[in-house]
Amino acid sequence: MNSKEDNGILQEITPLGEHDFMFVADRHKTGYDFPLHKHDLFELNFIENARGCRRIVGDSDELTDDIDLVLISSPQLEHQWAQGECNSKDIHEITVQFYLDFHTGIFETNPFASIKTMFERAQLGMAFPKSAIMQVYPRLTKLSSLEGFWAVNELFTILYELSTCTEARTLASSSFAKVAESSESRRVRKVETYIRAHYAEELRLEQLSKMVVMSPSAFSRFFKQRTGKTLAEFIVDIRLGHAARMLIDTITPVSEVAYICGFNTLSNFNRLFRNRKGCSPSEFRERYVKKKVII
Repeated sequence: MNSKEDNGILQEITPLGEHDFMFVADRHKTGYDFPLHKHDLFELNFIENARGCRRIVGDSDELTDDIDLVLISSPQLEHQWAQGECNSKDIHEITVQFYLDFHTGIFETNPFASIKTMFERAQLGMAFPKSAIMQVYPRLTKLSSLEGFWAVNELFTILYELSTCTEARTLASSSFAKVAESSESRRVRKVETYIRAHYAEELRLEQLSKMVVMSPSAFSRFFKQRTGKTLAEFIVDIRLGHAARMLIDTITPVSEVAYICGFNTLSNFNRLFRNRKGCSPSEFRERYVKKKVII
């Protein structure tokens, strides 16, 4: 059963009852026709024999390989697996939906620390490399044949094994998903928080480095070491995430979106958007609108 939200994103009502913990669907299909949607549960979605399938998670839009595994732990993150360039007539898909409050209880203990960290990152959607997928493949493919405690136990084992993977990558941008990622460094967190609050304003390295009492050159190196991104790349990613969200949630003209999100010129906005997203802002909006209306 499904209901449609005002902005056109399908709100999926999952089949779990009040006392149910998880739902597993293991199926073979010939194609994809389910629209862009979101739901209140976490989702672990596995597909094989589906090369060229288009996977949309927030503002991430990618074509999958033969095998793909994604974890989503945010109820607000839109996602869809669409036909794309996939020509397979025997797609194997396993979808596991469940809910866990990873901010309290057992997840505050050491044995569950890596799972909690993974759930925090998976609020942006998380894709796993083939090596990690093959590690959990035997457990994942037998999950639908288990019941009760044994199914839950197997799911936790799968989640733990995935949480040890160091090569998993997040998909959506944090500003698009409305999730505040934060560094372990106090100084980096302070600057990141400021940027998220003032992304539409002019931001200079000299200004930001003074906030943490470091020279511009020293802070530039420090930021890159702690985040893996240059300060300029981080600012652009935050601005583009907000811009992508505005493009699909409003009818604001592209030129105004660029200005509102802190870009000095439309041409610079278009160039950076295409470099990061693989399409122009107008094309991105058109793609999303087309996906949103199929109910």
